[in-house]
Amino acid sequence: MTEKERMINGQLYRANDDQLRADMKRARVLTRLFNQTTEEQQTYRRELTQELFAKSGADLYIEPPFRTDYGCQTTIGEHVYMNYDCIIIDVAPVTIGNHVFFGPRVSLYTAGHPITAQERRDDLEYGHEITIGDDVWIGGNTVVNPGVTIGSNVVIGSGSIVTKDIPDNVIAVGNPCRVLRPITSDDHAYWAQEKAAYFAATAEPTDESSE
Repeated sequence: MTEKERMINGQLYRANDDQLRADMKRARVLTRLFNQTTEEQQTYRRELTQELFAKSGADLYIEPPFRTDYGCQTTIGEHVYMNYDCIIIDVAPVTIGNHVFFGPRVSLYTAGHPITAQERRDDLEYGHEITIGDDVWIGGNTVVNPGVTIGSNVVIGSGSIVTKDIPDNVIAVGNPCRVLRPITSDDHAYWAQEKAAYFAATAEPTDESSE
């Protein structure tokens, strides 16, 4: 079994492997090119992210700067937005669903290191998969740790450290991140009312003049 296969399988591996070095160099070249683009180069940005990630859906928008270890371990759904300074350490697979928002400096860390010093000195490490569902908003400066699954229709408060799985349809916050409360029908009713008021206030006036 190669070091890359061991890495993908969540087993101990050494990153100082020729294949892994080549994969990481590729990601660093692509992210450097991406981070040097301007707002007028949206098509080129899209070409770079399509090459960088294993899969990325329509309307992916990432605000530079952005960092990742491999990119080829990350799958991103439709209509995803990542604000400034986001980081994805994808030594294990990262799966991001549809309609996901990341605030500034959101970090997904699949990588782990042995607790005992000798094994760290031996350059051994491992990774555990991170999965994020659909319709998730993760607030700025949040860290998602290895092995975590975040369900769908979830809001993670800014500054959270997510160390355990988060179920569907909740607001969660804190260090360590815990469920604060469910997202309820009252939330849906409130925000539907706010949306209706917005559209009413911004609607184009109709011409009601008479002849």
